[in-house]
Amino acid sequence: MAAQPTTDERRESLELDIDGMTCASCAARIEKKLNKVDGVIASVNYATEKAKVLVPLGTTADDLIKVVEATGYGAKTPDPAAPELDRATPLKRDLVLSAALAIPVIAIAMVPALQFPGWTWASLALTAPIYFWAGRRFHHSAWVNLKHGATTMDTLISLGTSAAFWYSVWALLFTHAGDLDYTHAFEFTIGRSDGAAVYFEAVAGITTFLLAGRWFEARAKTQSSEALRALLTLGASEATVLRKGVEERVPIDFLKLDDEFVVRPGEKIATDGIITSGTSAVDESMITGESVPVDKHPGDKVLGATLNANGRLVVRATALGGDTELARMARMVEDAQTRKAPVQALADKISGIFVPVVLVIALLTFVGWLLVGEPVLFAATAAVAVLIIACPCALGLATPTALLVGTGVGARMGVIIAGPDVLERARAVRTIALDKTGTVTRGDLRVVGVHPADGVAEADVVSLAGAAESGSEHPLARAIVAAASEGGHALGELDHFENVPGEGIRAVVDGTQVSVIRPDAVGSLPQPLASAVDAAQGRGETPVVVLRGDDPVGVIAMADTIKESSARAIAEFRKLGLNPVLLTGDNERAARAVAEQVGITQVVADVRPEGKVQVVRELQPKGRVAMVGDGVNDAAALAASDLGIAMGSGTDAAKEAAGITLMRGDLMLAVDALRLSRRTLRTIRTNLFWAFAYNVAAIPLAALGMLTPMIAGAAMAFSSVFVVANSLLLRGFRPQTR
Repeated sequence: MAAQPTTDERRESLELDIDGMTCASCAARIEKKLNKVDGVIASVNYATEKAKVLVPLGTTADDLIKVVEATGYGAKTPDPAAPELDRATPLKRDLVLSAALAIPVIAIAMVPALQFPGWTWASLALTAPIYFWAGRRFHHSAWVNLKHGATTMDTLISLGTSAAFWYSVWALLFTHAGDLDYTHAFEFTIGRSDGAAVYFEAVAGITTFLLAGRWFEARAKTQSSEALRALLTLGASEATVLRKGVEERVPIDFLKLDDEFVVRPGEKIATDGIITSGTSAVDESMITGESVPVDKHPGDKVLGATLNANGRLVVRATALGGDTELARMARMVEDAQTRKAPVQALADKISGIFVPVVLVIALLTFVGWLLVGEPVLFAATAAVAVLIIACPCALGLATPTALLVGTGVGARMGVIIAGPDVLERARAVRTIALDKTGTVTRGDLRVVGVHPADGVAEADVVSLAGAAESGSEHPLARAIVAAASEGGHALGELDHFENVPGEGIRAVVDGTQVSVIRPDAVGSLPQPLASAVDAAQGRGETPVVVLRGDDPVGVIAMADTIKESSARAIAEFRKLGLNPVLLTGDNERAARAVAEQVGITQVVADVRPEGKVQVVRELQPKGRVAMVGDGVNDAAALAASDLGIAMGSGTDAAKEAAGITLMRGDLMLAVDALRLSRRTLRTIRTNLFWAFAYNVAAIPLAALGMLTPMIAGAAMAFSSVFVVANSLLLRGFRPQTR
């Protein structure tokens, strides 16, 4: 084992693109060599062809590249500007050639009626290009690894096809198989005659089936990473910078922090920022998955690459390049696809030792059949079948292909899964703790009731309060001013404004003193207004009293309104077997009122951030706990929970502490995130079961002579195709938020 570096020794996490891997055994071998470097911790992923490496001080990427090259493979540091390497097209070209030549070879061998005079020589002519050209990648890989004293699954393929090809050539040249009138019948099992036979159909079929599997695999890798590549190409290439009142069109690379830039209707927003002027609806579907444009006003945050739908906006840049939300999403998706799930540990271990074990089994098969008196040809054919069918490609593909597809699907719908370990935790969650403000509720106060005194019009109450509060930035004030504005009420002129700590505000509007204060700061209220205050507080609302001079003229009640999807999300959590708990720093009455409306029975209120952590720990003995939150005060609880889920509308601190990030503030998206996580993990387990069961069942059959080399090759290729196809079924996942 490599020495584990301490925190002080670690410098950074490096990433390498690995070239030349053909199977999971290759990845295991490279990983083992890298981990032998002093102080290095490496993880190599066959599906993504990347290595994540943690290096101590003094170790560079060049040092690691030399280790990989000495192992027989290629490596380089990733180039973000480099085009995606097309591995599918060359495979498709070779597959078409191989299939075109293999079909007549296999058909003639399977159907005796098609065996014309000299068909064995024709089969040689058709098979030679398949063996030497279409199958060259298998032979080259086997030779490179052999020079380094290693074996991979390509070693098995090269040995199997070479044995079948050269034996068939020998049979043509030195036995009656070369006679023009030679024929043989097609069989699923190996024949026990002493007569020589040709197995060109096995060479052609095995190579074609394997190329089909590799091409299908390459297509899956390309398609499953579409979301990631799309994220990286979504951004605008230019920005209209506003400098000293003059608009200047510049490349995006020339944009600086705190620069103000103009976004016209129909243009992409150049980078993350804060709106300084203008209002518009912004289409954020490419990042959040939300199809309905979101209304934006001065002070609101906007994300780079989103589309300005209708109004002119002026935006101040707050993040550039790799610091933007778009770049952060791309990094999280790629990192999740590169890391390994705990469930894959056994598969990797088996893949790493499988090839040498299979070679031993093949040798024992050959010797064993000779010892029981079977002909050499029978023993050799059975050994070849073992070599071919044992390739554990499906074992190496089981986890990474499902993870590639699952994380890609999540990214498209606005769910960022931080890593494969998250899938394991999501499956085991039994309790889901929900922050109230910003998670279950909108997080912004709105006026929900106006109660005027006798003889006073409701419009007058709102107009007076709106004018008086127009000088304040308090959330209560913003809610009242917004209500007055939305209602079209004319606001008087504000002549004087005074904030009264602990009570409210006092102002002079059009020469009249107006106060908006807390009910307990008023000596006494008329019965109708006192009843309105009690009723509002009983519902968990926040009431304020409006006074004209010393006379109460009305009560305005405000509340943090519940999101439309919250009640449905709570019901869906219960269907998933989760127990929802409302966890909030708000008072008990407000929390209970919200909980009753959405269907939550367990409420923990009046808790500070450290108190939320304690509550999470108290819930954990009853089962794993997921925490959903959006604020800085939720970050500690998100980190302490078994699975942290951060709302995308929340703070960076919350997102960094979470295992799943939701790119929009819809609680139903948390339901979809858990459903997708569970389904992805279920797909991984199905894949692993198939791969294990297949090899356990197939190797004995081949060793017992019950499978010919061609049937063995077809079965092995089908196993890999099944695993990849099963993973691609995840692309059919449909979110419930639509």
